[in-house]
Amino acid sequence: MNQTLTIRIPDELREELQEISRAEGKPISDLVRESLRKYIAIYRFRKLRNMVLPFAEAQGILTDEDVYKEVS
Repeated sequence: MNQTLTIRIPDELREELQEISRAEGKPISDLVRESLRKYIAIYRFRKLRNMVLPFAEAQGILTDEDVYKEVS
């Protein structure tokens, strides 16, 4: 079920959204939904990373290269 959410944004942000909307050929609501989905995904990833980080560090996994070695 979709619900309506009303937010207040500065005029400058609204103008930028309108410009992107025209350039992309997408409604502003689609742009905002996509942005929120990305924000939530990043938030969840960071939260998970912060939970796992102490365990990885205890195993000596400190860098991207260390992760690559473990999964390759």
